[in-house]
Amino acid sequence: MFRLTVQYETPADPAAFDEQYFGKHVPLCANIPGLQSTTFSKPKVAGPGTAPYLVAELDFEDEAAFKAAMGSPEMGAVAKDADTLPAGRVMFIGELSDN
Repeated sequence: MFRLTVQYETPADPAAFDEQYFGKHVPLCANIPGLQSTTFSKPKVAGPGTAPYLVAELDFEDEAAFKAAMGSPEMGAVAKDADTLPAGRVMFIGELSDN
């Protein structure tokens, strides 16, 4: 399994962010080819540091499926929409470990 993780900073207007994110952005993600599952969470701090506002995890069968999805028109539409979201973001990719 190969995962794309996106962490969003706390937006100035969380309600407006949620409306745009879950109302428009997430439905676009549903069309990404090869996407096997998604999870969304709003983590709370459990120790030192700060938590992101929102974490999205998008899972693909393997790195090849992820790379194919990244080159798709559907992912292009998702990326274009992501640029309009009113919060900064950091993205990570990696293969999930069996351990």
